[in-house]
Formats: sequence, structure tokens, C-alpha cells
Amino acid sequence: MDGGAAASQETTAASGGATPPVATVGVRIHHSRRLPDFLQSVNLKYVKLGYHYLISNLLTLCLVPLMVIIIVEVSQMNPNDVRQLWLHLQYNLVSVIICSAFLVFGSTVYIMNRPRPVYLVDYSCYRPPDSLMAPFDRFMEHSRLQGDFDESSLEFQRKILERSGLGDETYVPEAMHFIPPRPSMQAAREEAEQVMFGALDNLFANTNVKPKEIGVLVVNCSLFNPTPSLSAMIVNKYKLRGNIRSFNLGGMGCSAGVIAVDLAKDMLQVHRNTYAVVVSMENITQNWYFGNKKSMLIPNCLFRVGGAAVLLSNKAGDRRRAKYKLVHVVRTHKGADDKAFRCVYQEQDDAGKTGVSLSKDLMAIAGGALKTNITTLGPLVLPISEQLLFFATLVIKKLFNKNVKPYIPDFKLAFDHFCIHAGGRAVIDELEKNLQLLPVHVEASRMTLHRFGNTSSSSIWYELAYIEAKGRMRRGNRVWQIAFGSGFKCNSAVWEALRSVKPSRNGPWHDCIDRYPVKVVS
Repeated sequence: MDGGAAASQETTAASGGATPPVATVGVRIHHSRRLPDFLQSVNLKYVKLGYHYLISNLLTLCLVPLMVIIIVEVSQMNPNDVRQLWLHLQYNLVSVIICSAFLVFGSTVYIMNRPRPVYLVDYSCYRPPDSLMAPFDRFMEHSRLQGDFDESSLEFQRKILERSGLGDETYVPEAMHFIPPRPSMQAAREEAEQVMFGALDNLFANTNVKPKEIGVLVVNCSLFNPTPSLSAMIVNKYKLRGNIRSFNLGGMGCSAGVIAVDLAKDMLQVHRNTYAVVVSMENITQNWYFGNKKSMLIPNCLFRVGGAAVLLSNKAGDRRRAKYKLVHVVRTHKGADDKAFRCVYQEQDDAGKTGVSLSKDLMAIAGGALKTNITTLGPLVLPISEQLLFFATLVIKKLFNKNVKPYIPDFKLAFDHFCIHAGGRAVIDELEKNLQLLPVHVEASRMTLHRFGNTSSSSIWYELAYIEAKGRMRRGNRVWQIAFGSGFKCNSAVWEALRSVKPSRNGPWHDCIDRYPVKVVS
């Protein structure tokens, strides 16, 4: 369980540090501009838009006149010219046959060895019962009655909650609702079972897929790794087949959901005509911090109960009913750097109490990981117009003026929707600013944080469910899921909608989507 690059700014703000507090969620201050400046910005916008369409359709614009010229020339040929061309081809029949054979052979090799498409048939997000809700007032009252926290720690938690972007309807495990709390191995197992089995039951019901049809199972949970494993618990519960390829990923933080998808994708390239299930979750029961070290108190305020189950397929027949096709997965690992490795670190405090400590360098490290990730992702997804602008700016900076700012590609031209890991308000604010996104692009992330809190690796699926529940997902739309995690890692997954997607039955937003978006004021 890691802060997902969420709380570095929140920590310093709450403890009187020098870092200025980030902007309030939902609040935007618009400065009035003069009319000529406004008209100039509008003109520049349309100039850039025209440039983008011109470069994107340059090949078409060049080919159309060429085709017209060829058609005109052919139409003007006399019968004798046509007869001469046919005789020439007859005399070179051997060459034609050899070229055709090479063409057929090459096409066959390509078709046989090309990566198999991976389809996302459906997914399900766990919705805890209302009895597990933890409003701010109840959270603070329980923290006070536990007797583990001093006044300074209680005040720190109160400030974090006020600035976190979380609402009053998030969930904490049942063991944390008792006074004193009752964390135990049994309680942790029960939390894991409720989340995993709740999501999987709904997934199997919505897809009509039988558990025996599952060929690959990947489970990721960072901090709770019992024996037998969580994947073994699922195999036992649903009586999965004996030759299933099962994997249990631990200690990989909030970005492990994308890692799990990447592993499942690789397995589906090897094993034909089968299904893969990915279960992403975190376990809070045994990982609540009961000490007074402020950098270790933040996860208590941000992390909440949640999980998701995803059904992937490599069957050609599933394309008709699948929601999405997996386009790209890009993974970035900065663990070779000591600061990055220790910025989210599970350890004991001076009193011997275990927790996850978040470094003050977290946001800077997350920014570096993001930069590396999008440097790899950009050429795969950005239109050629943006790549040319980036390259031209780089050349100008190198050759003429070192003070030229690097061009920030417009990822809004590559993606229709953004699912930014809801690790905390700070990370959403930073990506909105650095990627020059609009409020609508980060709405799903902000509202997921408000309604469900930081559900670790599963948060990107609650965000995707929000977009679907709002009726915004259209055929051909591209979605960018991006997550940060301990290690330190930044991972991206790109999906393409195969149809206009409607929300699945019993989705996490089914009874509350009409209330969103909401303004969150601290």
C-alpha cells in the first residue's frame, strides 16, 4: 500500500512545511482577459488545430491527386498500349509468380506470428456495504477513542482529511469500526474474501463465463500476502481447473494493476483461446498504522476498501461482445535510484509500530517517473503533428537557443479519456497541470477519490466505470490508465473502445452517478 504520489504536498502543508498547498478540488479562479488577447488565443487554437489535421491527413492529401493522375493516364491509353502491357507481363510470368509467392509467404508468416489481440470483455468493481462507511466525524472520533494518537497526530489527521479530496461515503474494513480496533489475520482474510469474491461473483454473473473456463489468474495485493496465497483462495472458492496458470503479485504498490494486466497479456500470447482474470486490490485491516509518525499517518487518511476483477480474452469471437481492446502497456521503474526506492517504504517507527512512510521527495520522484513513461508512450500514441513539433523544438533548443522551453505534447489529441490513479488530490492536480488537461479530463479521478478514496491499484477501474456511467464512452475512444506505485514505478495502459460502452449491471456508481460531479471545498 503506497501513497501513489498523493501526499507529499499534503504532508508539508499540514505540518507547517514550506511547500504551498495545492489548489482546492473543484475550485478554479479565472482572471479576466482583454478581448484582443482572447481573440489571439482563439486564433492560435484554430491554427494549431488546422496544422494537426493537415499533418495527420498529409498522406491522403498527397495520394488523392496521384490516384487521379493515374486514373486519367490509364483512361487515355489506347488498346495497343494495353495489349503491349499484357504481353510484357506474359514474358515476365516467372518473375510475377516468384514475387507473388514471396508476398503470400511473407503475409502468412506475419499473420501467424503477429501479437494476438487482447480484449477486455468486462470488469467489476467491488462496492462495500453501507455499514462500512467512515464519515470524517466518525473517523476522527474513533481515532481519538483508540488512545493510540497524541493531540498533534489527531490534528494532523484532521487537516489531511480536510485537504484530501475524500468525501464522507468512503469505506474502511469492519475491524476498524470496533473500539479498540480488532486487526487480525482472520479479519484480514475476511476483508480479502469480501472484496475478491464480491467483485468476481458480479463479474461471472455479468459475463456468463464459467470459472472452469479461466486459463490464467493474476492477483495483485501489495501488503497482505497470506499462505496459501490470495490466488489460491480464489482457486479454492471457485474450484478453478488444475492446470490454471496462477500468479500472486505482492509488494508492488498502487501501479500493480497495470503490471497484472501486462502479465495477463503476455500469458494470453502463449495460451490460445482462453480467458484471463485479473484481480486488483489492497488490504487495510492488518496495515493500519497506530503510531504518531506523521509521514506514516497519511495512508490511514487516504486508503479505503475497494477492489476490481477484470476479464480478458484472446478469443476472436469475443471481439463482438468485448468492451475494449488493449493497445499498449508501458512500464517505467525507477528503483535503481535510492531516493526513488525509499520514497514509499514500509518500516517500523521508533516505537516499533509498522507503517508505510511517505518521503517529502515523493512528488518530484513521481514527476520524473511520469516524464520517463510518457517519453516512451508518446511516440506510440501521439499523432505525427505533435511528434514533429516536439522534435522541432528539441532541435531549435540544441542548435540555437538553450532557453527555449521544451514542447509539451498535447495528449488530448491522442486520448479521449484519462484515468489517473486516485492516490490523492496532489497527484491529480499535478498531472492536470503538467499535461495541460481540462477539468473534464480529471473529473473521473477526482470523483473516484471523493466517493471511494484511494483504493490502490483498483482505482483506475472505478474511474473507467465513472466514465461509462456518465455515458461518455464512444466507439473508437481511447483511454489512458496511468498509475504510480512504490519502487518507484509509473505504468500506463491504453485501451480502445470497440463500441459505445454502457455501464455493467451492479456497477459501483449505479445509484449515485446522478449526484456527480460534486464540488469539494476544503
